[in-house]
Amino acid sequence: MKKDEIIKFINENPISYLATVDGNLPRVRAIKIYRANEDSIIFHTLNFKDLYKQLQRNPHIEMCFVDSEGKTQVRVNGKAKLIEDQELKEEIVEERNFLKPWIQEKGWDLLKVFKVTDAKATVWTMETNFQPKKYIKLYE
Repeated sequence: MKKDEIIKFINENPISYLATVDGNLPRVRAIKIYRANEDSIIFHTLNFKDLYKQLQRNPHIEMCFVDSEGKTQVRVNGKAKLIEDQELKEEIVEERNFLKPWIQEKGWDLLKVFKVTDAKATVWTMETNFQPKKYIKLYE
């Protein structure tokens, strides 16, 4: 896959298994990204969540996106960079209504938005399972 095909795959399969590090232990959770484009993958969390605390201590992540049939995986590793963009926060909350009551009660600082930087991706399929990994640079 080329970069544009990887971005398309991610947007078509927006649930990711996101791995972080907590001390010396791995932590993985499923998250739904907000979007992927030529510039970055965007995801969010809340400031009281373990995910946010882990990213503050160590921004290195890996994300695994899987198609609905389980035949293809795209793995992205990089760094999660906190971004302060009020317009983007408002867009996310408008799109994801379940966040509105939280924001109304706790304020905008509750919502933490990240973009993936310094990222490369590798594609896995059963057919390529035993071949050396090929990495595609996604983001600076």
